[in-house]
Amino acid sequence: MAIRYLLGNEGIAHACLEANIDFAAGYPGTPSSEVIDVLRVQEERPFTVEWSTNEKVAFENALAAAWCGVRALCTMKHVGLNVAADPLMTSAYTGVTGGFVVLSADDPFAHSSQNEQDTRRYAHFARLPCLDPASVQEAHDMLRDAFDLSEEFGLPVIFRPTTRICHSKGDVDLGEVGTEHRTAAFRRDPKQYVVIPAHTRVLHKVLNEKQPALKERLVELGYNRHTVRGPTAVVASGVAAAYVQEVLPDDVSLAIIGAYPIDEEWLADFVDRHEKVLVVEELDPVVEEAVRQTATKTEVFGKMTGTVPYEGELTPATVAAALQKAGITPTTTFPAAAPVQGVPPRPPILCAGCMHRPTFYAMRKVFRDGIFPSDIGCYTLGLQLGAVDTTICMGASITVGSGIARSGEEHPVVCTIGDSTFLHTGIPGLLNAVYNGADMVVVILDNRITAMTGHQPNPNTGLTATGKESTPISLDAICRSCGVSWVETVDPYDLPVLLDTFKRAKERKGVRVIIAKQPCVITARRTGIRRKAYTVDPERCTGCGACRSFGCPAIAFAGKNATITDLCAGCGVCADICPSGAIGMEGRQ
Repeated sequence: MAIRYLLGNEGIAHACLEANIDFAAGYPGTPSSEVIDVLRVQEERPFTVEWSTNEKVAFENALAAAWCGVRALCTMKHVGLNVAADPLMTSAYTGVTGGFVVLSADDPFAHSSQNEQDTRRYAHFARLPCLDPASVQEAHDMLRDAFDLSEEFGLPVIFRPTTRICHSKGDVDLGEVGTEHRTAAFRRDPKQYVVIPAHTRVLHKVLNEKQPALKERLVELGYNRHTVRGPTAVVASGVAAAYVQEVLPDDVSLAIIGAYPIDEEWLADFVDRHEKVLVVEELDPVVEEAVRQTATKTEVFGKMTGTVPYEGELTPATVAAALQKAGITPTTTFPAAAPVQGVPPRPPILCAGCMHRPTFYAMRKVFRDGIFPSDIGCYTLGLQLGAVDTTICMGASITVGSGIARSGEEHPVVCTIGDSTFLHTGIPGLLNAVYNGADMVVVILDNRITAMTGHQPNPNTGLTATGKESTPISLDAICRSCGVSWVETVDPYDLPVLLDTFKRAKERKGVRVIIAKQPCVITARRTGIRRKAYTVDPERCTGCGACRSFGCPAIAFAGKNATITDLCAGCGVCADICPSGAIGMEGRQ
Protein backbone atom coordinates (compact mmCIF):
# COMPACT_ATOMS: atom_id res chain seq x y z
CA MET A 1 0.00 0.00 0.00
CA ALA A 2 2.42 2.69 1.20
CA ILE A 3 5.06 3.60 3.72
CA ARG A 4 3.74 6.06 6.31
CA TYR A 5 5.31 7.71 9.33
CA LEU A 6 3.10 6.51 12.19
CA LEU A 7 2.83 6.26 15.92
CA GLY A 8 3.30 2.66 17.01
CA ASN A 9 -0.33 2.36 18.09
CA GLU A 10 -1.45 3.77 14.73
CA GLY A 11 0.56 1.09 12.93
CA ILE A 12 -0.95 -1.56 15.20
CA ALA A 13 -4.47 -0.29 14.48
CA HIS A 14 -3.86 -0.36 10.73
CA ALA A 15 -2.57 -3.93 11.02
CA CYS A 16 -5.96 -4.88 12.48
CA LEU A 17 -7.67 -3.47 9.40
CA GLU A 18 -5.31 -5.43 7.13
CA ALA A 19 -6.08 -8.60 9.08
CA ASN A 20 -9.84 -8.35 8.43
CA ILE A 21 -10.78 -7.54 12.00
CA ASP A 22 -14.50 -7.88 12.77
CA PHE A 23 -14.78 -6.89 16.44
CA ALA A 24 -12.73 -4.71 18.81
CA ALA A 25 -13.29 -3.95 22.48
CA GLY A 26 -11.14 -2.43 25.19
CA TYR A 27 -10.83 -0.25 28.21
CA PRO A 28 -8.61 2.85 27.86
CA GLY A 29 -5.25 2.58 29.57
CA THR A 30 -1.99 4.29 28.66
CA PRO A 31 -0.04 3.27 26.60
CA SER A 32 -2.66 1.18 24.76
CA SER A 33 -5.51 3.68 24.32
CA GLU A 34 -4.77 5.01 20.85
CA VAL A 35 -5.38 1.63 19.19
CA ILE A 36 -9.13 1.71 19.85
CA ASP A 37 -9.14 5.50 19.46
CA VAL A 38 -7.88 5.05 15.88
CA LEU A 39 -10.16 2.11 15.10
CA ARG A 40 -13.30 3.84 16.35
CA VAL A 41 -12.97 6.79 13.97
CA GLN A 42 -11.56 5.10 10.86
CA GLU A 43 -13.88 4.79 7.86
CA GLU A 44 -11.98 2.28 5.72
CA ARG A 45 -13.48 -0.91 7.14
CA PRO A 46 -16.85 -1.32 8.89
CA PHE A 47 -16.84 -3.50 11.99
CA THR A 48 -17.92 -3.43 15.64
CA VAL A 49 -15.86 -1.21 17.98
CA GLU A 50 -16.64 -0.51 21.60
CA TRP A 51 -15.19 0.94 24.77
CA SER A 52 -16.23 -1.48 27.49
CA THR A 53 -16.87 -0.71 31.16
CA ASN A 54 -13.76 -2.63 32.24
CA GLU A 55 -11.12 -5.01 30.88
CA LYS A 56 -12.88 -8.20 31.98
CA VAL A 57 -16.01 -7.10 30.15
CA ALA A 58 -13.99 -6.19 27.06
CA PHE A 59 -12.17 -9.53 27.11
CA GLU A 60 -15.34 -11.58 27.45
CA ASN A 61 -17.09 -9.63 24.69
CA ALA A 62 -14.20 -10.17 22.30
CA LEU A 63 -13.78 -13.82 23.32
CA ALA A 64 -17.45 -14.47 22.60
CA ALA A 65 -17.08 -12.87 19.17
CA ALA A 66 -14.10 -15.16 18.46
CA TRP A 67 -16.22 -18.14 19.51
CA CYS A 68 -18.60 -17.08 16.74
CA GLY A 69 -15.82 -17.43 14.19
CA VAL A 70 -15.04 -13.74 13.59
CA ARG A 71 -11.72 -12.01 14.23
CA ALA A 72 -11.62 -10.08 17.51
CA LEU A 73 -9.24 -7.77 19.34
CA CYS A 74 -9.22 -6.82 23.01
CA THR A 75 -7.01 -3.97 24.27
CA MET A 76 -5.82 -2.86 27.71
CA LYS A 77 -2.70 -1.95 29.64
CA HIS A 78 -0.75 -4.42 31.74
CA VAL A 79 -2.61 -3.77 35.01
CA GLY A 80 -5.86 -4.14 33.10
CA LEU A 81 -4.89 -7.73 32.38
CA ASN A 82 -5.19 -8.33 36.12
CA VAL A 83 -8.87 -7.44 35.81
CA ALA A 84 -9.25 -9.76 32.81
CA ALA A 85 -7.09 -12.57 34.25
CA ASP A 86 -10.03 -14.78 35.22
CA PRO A 87 -11.40 -15.25 31.67
CA LEU A 88 -7.86 -15.15 30.22
CA MET A 89 -6.83 -18.31 32.05
CA THR A 90 -9.92 -20.25 31.07
CA SER A 91 -9.92 -19.02 27.45
CA ALA A 92 -6.72 -21.01 26.94
CA TYR A 93 -8.76 -24.14 27.73
CA THR A 94 -11.82 -23.27 25.65
CA GLY A 95 -9.78 -21.97 22.74
CA VAL A 96 -11.27 -19.93 19.92
CA THR A 97 -12.57 -20.40 16.38
CA GLY A 98 -11.96 -16.97 14.94
CA GLY A 99 -8.64 -15.23 15.56
CA PHE A 100 -8.49 -13.57 18.98
CA VAL A 101 -5.67 -11.16 19.91
CA VAL A 102 -5.29 -9.74 23.42
CA LEU A 103 -3.24 -6.53 23.36
CA SER A 104 -1.75 -5.89 26.79
CA ALA A 105 0.65 -2.91 26.70
CA ASP A 106 3.39 -2.95 29.34
CA ASP A 107 4.79 0.23 30.88
CA PRO A 108 8.45 -0.15 31.97
CA PHE A 109 9.49 2.73 34.25
CA ALA A 110 5.80 3.11 35.20
CA HIS A 111 5.41 6.31 33.19
CA SER A 112 1.66 6.27 33.84
CA SER A 113 1.09 3.16 35.93
CA GLN A 114 1.11 1.93 39.49
CA ASN A 115 3.50 -0.97 38.84
CA GLU A 116 5.89 -2.47 36.29
CA GLN A 117 4.44 -5.98 35.96
CA ASP A 118 5.42 -8.09 32.98
CA THR A 119 2.65 -9.46 30.73
CA ARG A 120 4.95 -12.28 29.58
CA ARG A 121 4.36 -13.89 32.99
CA TYR A 122 0.65 -14.09 32.26
CA ALA A 123 1.38 -15.73 28.91
CA HIS A 124 3.53 -18.37 30.61
CA PHE A 125 0.92 -18.82 33.35
CA ALA A 126 -1.91 -19.28 30.86
CA ARG A 127 0.21 -21.31 28.37
CA LEU A 128 -0.68 -18.90 25.58
CA PRO A 129 1.56 -17.54 22.83
CA CYS A 130 2.90 -14.03 23.39
CA LEU A 131 4.36 -11.75 20.71
CA ASP A 132 6.91 -9.14 21.86
CA PRO A 133 7.80 -6.64 19.09
CA ALA A 134 11.19 -4.89 18.91
CA SER A 135 10.17 -2.02 16.59
CA VAL A 136 7.15 -0.14 15.29
CA GLN A 137 7.33 -2.04 11.99
CA GLU A 138 7.56 -5.39 13.75
CA ALA A 139 4.62 -4.43 15.97
CA HIS A 140 2.56 -3.84 12.84
CA ASP A 141 3.66 -7.08 11.20
CA MET A 142 3.23 -9.23 14.31
CA LEU A 143 -0.23 -7.91 15.06
CA ARG A 144 -1.33 -8.43 11.46
CA ASP A 145 -0.15 -12.06 11.55
CA ALA A 146 -1.34 -12.77 15.10
CA PHE A 147 -4.88 -13.52 13.93
CA ASP A 148 -3.61 -16.26 11.61
CA LEU A 149 -1.53 -17.74 14.44
CA SER A 150 -4.56 -17.68 16.73
CA GLU A 151 -6.71 -19.53 14.22
CA GLU A 152 -3.96 -22.03 13.38
CA PHE A 153 -3.71 -23.20 17.00
CA GLY A 154 -7.21 -22.31 18.14
CA LEU A 155 -5.80 -20.17 20.97
CA PRO A 156 -5.94 -16.53 22.03
CA VAL A 157 -2.66 -14.75 21.24
CA ILE A 158 -1.26 -12.17 23.66
CA PHE A 159 0.40 -9.17 22.04
CA ARG A 160 2.74 -7.25 24.33
CA PRO A 161 3.97 -3.87 23.07
CA THR A 162 5.67 -1.59 25.58
CA THR A 163 5.45 2.19 26.00
CA ARG A 164 8.42 2.81 23.68
CA ILE A 165 6.74 0.76 20.94
CA CYS A 166 3.26 2.20 21.42
CA HIS A 167 4.38 5.82 21.63
CA SER A 168 7.37 5.91 19.28
CA LYS A 169 7.04 6.92 15.65
CA GLY A 170 8.58 5.30 12.61
CA ASP A 171 8.13 4.48 8.96
CA VAL A 172 5.68 1.59 8.61
CA ASP A 173 5.22 -0.42 5.44
CA LEU A 174 1.47 -0.86 5.34
CA GLY A 175 -0.62 -3.38 3.46
CA GLU A 176 -4.07 -3.06 1.97
CA VAL A 177 -7.11 -2.85 4.23
CA GLY A 178 -8.87 -6.21 4.24
CA THR A 179 -12.22 -6.59 2.51
CA GLU A 180 -13.22 -10.03 3.84
CA HIS A 181 -16.11 -10.07 6.31
CA ARG A 182 -16.96 -13.24 8.17
CA THR A 183 -20.44 -14.26 9.17
CA ALA A 184 -20.74 -14.79 12.91
CA ALA A 185 -22.19 -18.14 13.89
CA PHE A 186 -21.94 -19.72 17.32
CA ARG A 187 -21.48 -23.48 17.18
CA ARG A 188 -22.91 -25.16 20.27
CA ASP A 189 -20.29 -27.38 21.90
CA PRO A 190 -20.76 -27.69 25.68
CA LYS A 191 -17.67 -29.87 26.04
CA GLN A 192 -15.60 -26.99 24.66
CA TYR A 193 -17.28 -23.96 26.20
CA VAL A 194 -18.84 -25.18 29.45
CA VAL A 195 -15.86 -25.54 31.74
CA ILE A 196 -17.17 -27.88 34.39
CA PRO A 197 -14.48 -30.09 35.97
CA ALA A 198 -15.13 -33.09 33.72
CA HIS A 199 -14.61 -30.97 30.59
CA THR A 200 -11.73 -28.95 32.05
CA ARG A 201 -9.53 -31.99 32.66
CA VAL A 202 -9.76 -32.94 29.00
CA LEU A 203 -9.27 -29.38 27.75
CA HIS A 204 -6.16 -28.91 29.90
CA LYS A 205 -4.56 -31.96 28.32
CA VAL A 206 -5.35 -30.64 24.83
CA LEU A 207 -3.80 -27.28 25.74
CA ASN A 208 -0.60 -28.96 26.89
CA GLU A 209 -0.45 -31.06 23.74
CA LYS A 210 -0.44 -27.89 21.59
CA GLN A 211 2.74 -26.50 23.16
CA PRO A 212 5.51 -28.35 21.21
CA ALA A 213 4.06 -27.50 17.80
CA LEU A 214 3.43 -23.92 18.92
CA LYS A 215 7.09 -23.46 19.92
CA GLU A 216 8.32 -24.80 16.60
CA ARG A 217 5.91 -22.62 14.65
CA LEU A 218 7.16 -19.42 16.33
CA VAL A 219 10.69 -20.25 15.17
CA GLU A 220 9.46 -21.01 11.65
CA LEU A 221 7.69 -17.65 11.51
CA GLY A 222 11.00 -15.92 12.24
CA TYR A 223 9.89 -14.28 15.47
CA ASN A 224 12.71 -16.07 17.28
CA ARG A 225 15.91 -15.85 15.26
CA HIS A 226 19.68 -15.80 15.73
CA THR A 227 22.98 -15.08 14.03
CA VAL A 228 26.20 -16.80 15.19
CA ARG A 229 29.33 -14.64 14.92
CA GLY A 230 31.76 -15.61 17.69
CA PRO A 231 32.23 -17.20 21.13
CA THR A 232 30.23 -14.49 22.94
CA ALA A 233 26.54 -13.85 22.45
CA VAL A 234 23.71 -11.56 23.46
CA VAL A 235 20.10 -12.75 23.72
CA ALA A 236 17.61 -9.87 23.65
CA SER A 237 13.86 -9.41 23.55
CA GLY A 238 11.34 -6.68 22.80
CA VAL A 239 12.49 -3.11 22.28
CA ALA A 240 15.73 -3.96 24.11
CA ALA A 241 16.75 -5.93 21.01
CA ALA A 242 16.68 -2.68 19.02
CA TYR A 243 18.93 -1.01 21.57
CA VAL A 244 21.35 -3.95 21.50
CA GLN A 245 21.67 -3.75 17.73
CA GLU A 246 22.71 -0.08 18.04
CA VAL A 247 25.78 -0.86 20.17
CA LEU A 248 26.68 -4.53 19.51
CA PRO A 249 30.10 -5.32 17.98
CA ASP A 250 30.14 -7.32 14.72
CA ASP A 251 31.94 -10.28 16.32
CA VAL A 252 29.25 -10.93 18.96
CA SER A 253 26.42 -13.35 18.20
CA LEU A 254 22.83 -12.19 18.59
CA ALA A 255 19.57 -13.99 19.26
CA ILE A 256 16.30 -12.05 19.22
CA ILE A 257 13.32 -13.44 21.09
CA GLY A 258 10.12 -12.01 19.71
CA ALA A 259 7.67 -14.69 20.76
CA TYR A 260 6.87 -17.07 23.61
CA PRO A 261 6.89 -19.94 24.43
CA ILE A 262 10.54 -20.39 23.41
CA ASP A 263 11.60 -23.64 21.75
CA GLU A 264 14.08 -25.08 24.27
CA GLU A 265 15.96 -27.16 21.70
CA TRP A 266 16.42 -24.18 19.39
CA LEU A 267 17.55 -22.00 22.29
CA ALA A 268 19.92 -24.63 23.71
CA ASP A 269 21.55 -25.13 20.31
CA PHE A 270 22.32 -21.41 20.14
CA VAL A 271 23.42 -20.96 23.76
CA ASP A 272 25.75 -23.99 23.84
CA ARG A 273 27.72 -22.67 20.88
CA HIS A 274 29.04 -19.88 23.08
CA GLU A 275 31.30 -19.48 26.07
CA LYS A 276 29.39 -16.50 27.44
CA VAL A 277 25.86 -15.14 26.95
CA LEU A 278 24.39 -11.84 28.10
CA VAL A 279 20.59 -11.66 28.28
CA VAL A 280 19.09 -8.18 27.81
CA GLU A 281 15.36 -7.68 28.43
CA GLU A 282 13.07 -5.24 30.20
CA LEU A 283 11.28 -6.01 33.46
CA ASP A 284 11.35 -9.68 34.53
CA PRO A 285 14.13 -12.17 33.66
CA VAL A 286 11.78 -14.29 31.56
CA VAL A 287 14.25 -15.00 28.77
CA GLU A 288 17.15 -15.26 31.19
CA GLU A 289 15.37 -18.01 33.11
CA ALA A 290 14.87 -19.93 29.86
CA VAL A 291 18.54 -19.45 28.89
CA ARG A 292 19.73 -20.67 32.29
CA GLN A 293 17.50 -23.74 32.05
CA THR A 294 18.96 -24.72 28.67
CA ALA A 295 22.63 -23.76 29.20
CA THR A 296 24.89 -26.72 29.99
CA LYS A 297 28.34 -25.09 29.92
CA THR A 298 27.80 -21.45 29.01
CA GLU A 299 28.32 -18.63 31.52
CA VAL A 300 25.12 -16.52 31.63
CA PHE A 301 24.91 -12.85 32.58
CA GLY A 302 21.77 -10.77 33.02
CA LYS A 303 19.46 -9.46 35.68
CA MET A 304 20.23 -12.32 38.06
CA THR A 305 23.91 -11.40 38.09
CA GLY A 306 23.28 -7.67 38.44
CA THR A 307 24.56 -7.00 34.93
CA VAL A 308 21.22 -5.68 33.65
CA PRO A 309 18.89 -3.51 35.78
CA TYR A 310 15.77 -5.20 37.10
CA GLU A 311 13.66 -2.03 37.30
CA GLY A 312 12.64 0.57 34.75
CA GLU A 313 13.04 0.70 31.01
CA LEU A 314 16.31 0.19 29.18
CA THR A 315 18.03 2.67 26.85
CA PRO A 316 20.96 2.36 24.45
CA ALA A 317 23.10 3.84 27.24
CA THR A 318 22.06 1.26 29.87
CA VAL A 319 22.46 -1.53 27.32
CA ALA A 320 25.98 -0.33 26.47
CA ALA A 321 26.79 -0.27 30.19
CA ALA A 322 25.47 -3.82 30.57
CA LEU A 323 27.66 -5.00 27.68
CA GLN A 324 30.70 -3.48 29.40
CA LYS A 325 29.84 -5.22 32.67
CA ALA A 326 29.68 -8.52 30.79
CA GLY A 327 33.12 -7.90 29.22
CA ILE A 328 31.79 -6.90 25.80
CA THR A 329 33.05 -3.63 24.32
CA PRO A 330 30.10 -1.69 22.82
CA THR A 331 30.54 0.18 19.55
CA THR A 332 29.23 3.33 21.22
CA THR A 333 29.28 4.60 24.79
CA PHE A 334 27.23 7.40 26.25
CA PRO A 335 28.30 10.12 28.68
CA ALA A 336 26.60 10.18 32.05
CA ALA A 337 23.59 12.48 32.18
CA ALA A 338 24.39 15.83 33.75
CA PRO A 339 21.14 17.56 34.68
CA VAL A 340 21.23 21.34 34.96
CA GLN A 341 21.50 22.37 38.58
CA GLY A 342 18.98 24.64 40.24
CA VAL A 343 16.04 23.91 37.93
CA PRO A 344 12.93 23.57 40.12
CA PRO A 345 10.95 20.34 39.81
CA ARG A 346 7.78 20.46 37.74
CA PRO A 347 5.53 17.65 38.94
CA PRO A 348 2.28 17.03 37.03
CA ILE A 349 -0.65 19.03 38.38
CA LEU A 350 -4.38 19.30 37.83
CA CYS A 351 -5.38 21.64 35.00
CA ALA A 352 -6.42 25.21 35.70
CA GLY A 353 -10.18 25.08 36.23
CA CYS A 354 -10.22 21.34 36.95
CA MET A 355 -13.34 20.41 38.92
CA HIS A 356 -11.34 18.08 41.14
CA ARG A 357 -9.41 20.94 42.77
CA PRO A 358 -12.34 22.69 44.51
CA THR A 359 -13.73 19.30 45.53
CA PHE A 360 -10.45 18.41 47.22
CA TYR A 361 -10.23 21.89 48.73
CA ALA A 362 -13.68 21.65 50.29
CA MET A 363 -13.11 18.06 51.41
CA ARG A 364 -9.90 19.00 53.21
CA LYS A 365 -11.44 22.11 54.74
CA VAL A 366 -14.40 20.25 56.24
CA PHE A 367 -12.67 16.96 57.09
CA ARG A 368 -9.42 18.37 58.47
CA ASP A 369 -8.63 15.14 60.34
CA GLY A 370 -9.95 12.82 57.62
CA ILE A 371 -8.37 9.82 55.90
CA PHE A 372 -8.58 10.05 52.12
CA PRO A 373 -8.36 6.84 50.06
CA SER A 374 -8.38 7.60 46.33
CA ASP A 375 -8.24 5.85 42.99
CA ILE A 376 -6.72 5.73 39.50
CA GLY A 377 -7.33 8.84 37.40
CA CYS A 378 -6.38 12.50 36.97
CA TYR A 379 -7.60 13.05 40.52
CA THR A 380 -4.71 10.96 41.90
CA LEU A 381 -2.88 14.30 41.54
CA GLY A 382 -4.87 15.35 44.60
CA LEU A 383 -1.86 13.87 46.38
CA GLN A 384 -0.20 17.29 46.01
CA LEU A 385 -3.16 18.92 47.74
CA GLY A 386 -3.00 16.56 50.71
CA ALA A 387 -6.22 14.86 49.62
CA VAL A 388 -4.94 11.41 48.63
CA ASP A 389 -3.69 8.95 51.26
CA THR A 390 -3.94 5.65 49.37
CA THR A 391 -4.09 4.52 45.74
CA ILE A 392 -3.80 0.86 44.73
CA CYS A 393 -5.84 -0.05 41.67
CA MET A 394 -9.06 0.71 39.84
CA GLY A 395 -12.01 0.79 42.23
CA ALA A 396 -9.98 0.27 45.40
CA SER A 397 -10.76 3.67 46.95
CA ILE A 398 -14.19 2.55 48.16
CA THR A 399 -13.08 -0.89 49.32
CA VAL A 400 -9.96 0.44 51.06
CA GLY A 401 -12.06 3.18 52.63
CA SER A 402 -14.60 0.63 53.83
CA GLY A 403 -11.83 -1.52 55.28
CA ILE A 404 -10.33 1.43 57.15
CA ALA A 405 -13.74 2.54 58.41
CA ARG A 406 -14.57 -0.94 59.69
CA SER A 407 -11.12 -1.62 61.16
CA GLY A 408 -11.78 0.49 64.26
CA GLU A 409 -10.05 3.62 62.96
CA GLU A 410 -11.86 6.57 64.52
CA HIS A 411 -10.95 9.34 62.06
CA PRO A 412 -13.54 10.04 59.34
CA VAL A 413 -12.98 8.32 56.00
CA VAL A 414 -13.67 10.22 52.78
CA CYS A 415 -12.76 8.44 49.54
CA THR A 416 -12.67 9.82 45.98
CA ILE A 417 -13.32 7.98 42.73
CA GLY A 418 -13.92 9.12 39.14
CA ASP A 419 -17.09 8.41 37.20
CA SER A 420 -15.43 6.01 34.74
CA THR A 421 -13.54 4.25 37.54
CA PHE A 422 -16.73 3.96 39.58
CA LEU A 423 -18.42 2.22 36.65
CA HIS A 424 -15.29 0.11 36.05
CA THR A 425 -15.01 -1.55 39.47
CA GLY A 426 -16.38 0.85 42.07
CA ILE A 427 -19.97 -0.36 42.21
CA PRO A 428 -19.27 -3.73 43.94
CA GLY A 429 -17.25 -1.90 46.61
CA LEU A 430 -20.07 0.55 47.26
CA LEU A 431 -22.56 -2.30 47.50
CA ASN A 432 -20.26 -4.10 49.94
CA ALA A 433 -19.77 -0.97 52.07
CA VAL A 434 -23.52 -0.49 52.43
CA TYR A 435 -24.14 -4.19 53.06
CA ASN A 436 -21.57 -4.35 55.83
CA GLY A 437 -22.46 -1.03 57.45
CA ALA A 438 -19.36 1.06 56.77
CA ASP A 439 -19.33 4.63 58.07
CA MET A 440 -17.76 6.68 55.27
CA VAL A 441 -18.24 9.37 52.63
CA VAL A 442 -17.82 8.41 48.98
CA VAL A 443 -17.10 11.30 46.60
CA ILE A 444 -17.70 10.50 42.92
CA LEU A 445 -15.76 12.97 40.78
CA ASP A 446 -18.07 13.10 37.78
CA ASN A 447 -16.32 14.95 34.93
CA ARG A 448 -18.45 13.13 32.32
CA ILE A 449 -15.49 11.50 30.52
CA THR A 450 -12.52 9.15 30.92
CA ALA A 451 -10.07 12.03 31.09
CA MET A 452 -6.66 10.68 32.10
CA THR A 453 -6.28 8.30 29.16
CA GLY A 454 -7.35 10.71 26.43
CA HIS A 455 -11.01 11.68 26.93
CA GLN A 456 -12.69 8.49 25.83
CA PRO A 457 -16.47 8.22 26.39
CA ASN A 458 -17.98 5.93 28.99
CA PRO A 459 -21.55 4.91 29.89
CA ASN A 460 -21.89 8.18 31.82
CA THR A 461 -21.08 10.30 28.75
CA GLY A 462 -24.09 9.49 26.58
CA LEU A 463 -21.99 8.52 23.56
CA THR A 464 -20.56 5.21 22.37
CA ALA A 465 -17.00 4.71 21.11
CA THR A 466 -18.12 5.49 17.57
CA GLY A 467 -19.98 8.66 18.55
CA LYS A 468 -23.51 7.26 18.55
CA GLU A 469 -25.86 8.57 21.21
CA SER A 470 -26.65 6.19 24.05
CA THR A 471 -28.71 6.53 27.20
CA PRO A 472 -26.49 8.14 29.85
CA ILE A 473 -26.69 6.22 33.09
CA SER A 474 -27.59 7.90 36.37
CA LEU A 475 -24.87 7.72 39.03
CA ASP A 476 -27.44 8.86 41.58
CA ALA A 477 -29.77 5.98 40.69
CA ILE A 478 -26.95 3.44 40.80
CA CYS A 479 -25.87 4.60 44.26
CA ARG A 480 -29.43 4.49 45.58
CA SER A 481 -29.96 1.03 44.11
CA CYS A 482 -26.87 -0.09 46.05
CA GLY A 483 -28.69 0.95 49.21
CA VAL A 484 -27.25 4.43 49.79
CA SER A 485 -30.01 6.59 51.25
CA TRP A 486 -28.13 9.93 51.27
CA VAL A 487 -26.91 10.94 47.80
CA GLU A 488 -26.25 14.58 46.88
CA THR A 489 -25.18 15.97 43.48
CA VAL A 490 -23.37 19.31 43.56
CA ASP A 491 -21.55 21.67 41.21
CA PRO A 492 -17.93 21.84 42.49
CA TYR A 493 -17.56 25.35 41.03
CA ASP A 494 -20.17 26.54 43.56
CA LEU A 495 -17.84 26.53 46.55
CA PRO A 496 -20.32 27.69 49.24
CA VAL A 497 -22.81 24.96 48.31
CA LEU A 498 -19.98 22.41 48.01
CA LEU A 499 -18.72 23.25 51.51
CA ASP A 500 -22.24 23.06 52.91
CA THR A 501 -22.77 19.64 51.27
CA PHE A 502 -19.62 18.26 52.87
CA LYS A 503 -20.66 19.70 56.24
CA ARG A 504 -24.05 18.01 56.02
CA ALA A 505 -22.37 14.74 55.05
CA LYS A 506 -20.12 15.01 58.08
CA GLU A 507 -23.10 15.21 60.40
CA ARG A 508 -24.50 11.89 59.19
CA LYS A 509 -23.56 8.24 59.67
CA GLY A 510 -23.39 5.27 57.33
CA VAL A 511 -22.42 5.42 53.67
CA ARG A 512 -23.00 8.87 52.17
CA VAL A 513 -22.34 9.73 48.53
CA ILE A 514 -21.50 13.14 47.10
CA ILE A 515 -21.46 13.39 43.30
CA ALA A 516 -19.34 16.39 42.27
CA LYS A 517 -20.52 17.00 38.72
CA GLN A 518 -18.91 19.33 36.19
CA PRO A 519 -17.53 18.51 32.70
CA CYS A 520 -13.77 18.15 32.35
CA VAL A 521 -12.40 21.60 31.56
CA ILE A 522 -10.61 20.31 28.44
CA THR A 523 -13.74 18.62 27.11
CA ALA A 524 -15.76 21.74 27.89
CA ARG A 525 -13.42 23.90 25.83
CA ARG A 526 -13.52 21.44 22.94
CA THR A 527 -17.31 21.61 22.90
CA GLY A 528 -17.27 25.41 22.81
CA ILE A 529 -17.94 26.24 26.46
CA ARG A 530 -16.10 29.46 27.30
CA ARG A 531 -16.15 31.26 30.64
CA LYS A 532 -14.81 34.73 31.29
CA ALA A 533 -11.42 34.74 32.94
CA TYR A 534 -10.81 36.28 36.37
CA THR A 535 -8.42 39.00 37.42
CA VAL A 536 -6.91 40.42 40.64
CA ASP A 537 -7.50 43.97 41.83
CA PRO A 538 -4.02 44.99 43.09
CA GLU A 539 -5.54 47.64 45.33
CA ARG A 540 -7.51 45.05 47.28
CA CYS A 541 -4.99 42.20 47.25
CA THR A 542 -3.23 41.87 50.61
CA GLY A 543 -0.84 39.12 49.52
CA CYS A 544 -2.25 36.78 52.17
CA GLY A 545 -1.65 33.69 50.01
CA ALA A 546 -5.08 32.13 50.54
CA CYS A 547 -5.48 31.75 46.79
CA ARG A 548 -2.02 30.20 46.48
CA SER A 549 -3.06 27.39 48.83
CA PHE A 550 -5.77 26.48 46.32
CA GLY A 551 -2.98 25.25 44.02
CA CYS A 552 -4.35 26.49 40.69
CA PRO A 553 -1.59 26.91 38.06
CA ALA A 554 -3.34 30.05 36.75
CA ILE A 555 -2.55 31.86 40.03
CA ALA A 556 0.91 33.41 40.31
CA PHE A 557 2.58 35.99 42.52
CA ALA A 558 4.40 39.10 41.33
CA GLY A 559 6.04 40.52 44.40
CA LYS A 560 3.54 40.30 47.24
CA ASN A 561 0.45 40.51 45.05
CA ALA A 562 -1.39 37.66 43.35
CA THR A 563 -1.99 37.68 39.61
CA ILE A 564 -4.05 35.46 37.35
CA THR A 565 -2.43 34.30 34.12
CA ASP A 566 -3.99 33.46 30.76
CA LEU A 567 -4.29 29.83 31.91
CA CYS A 568 -7.47 30.85 33.75
CA ALA A 569 -10.46 28.70 32.75
CA GLY A 570 -13.01 30.92 34.48
CA CYS A 571 -14.22 28.53 37.17
CA GLY A 572 -14.34 31.40 39.67
CA VAL A 573 -13.56 29.34 42.76
CA CYS A 574 -10.59 31.53 43.64
CA ALA A 575 -12.97 34.49 43.97
CA ASP A 576 -14.90 32.60 46.66
CA ILE A 577 -11.67 31.77 48.47
CA CYS A 578 -10.17 35.29 48.50
CA PRO A 579 -10.88 36.82 51.94
CA SER A 580 -10.37 40.41 50.74
CA GLY A 581 -12.62 40.21 47.67
CA ALA A 582 -9.71 41.09 45.39
CA ILE A 583 -10.54 38.52 42.70
CA GLY A 584 -13.33 39.09 40.23
CA MET A 585 -14.40 38.41 36.68
CA GLU A 586 -12.62 40.36 33.96
CA GLY A 587 -14.48 43.52 33.05
CA ARG A 588 -15.99 43.87 36.52
CA GLN A 589 -16.61 47.50 37.49
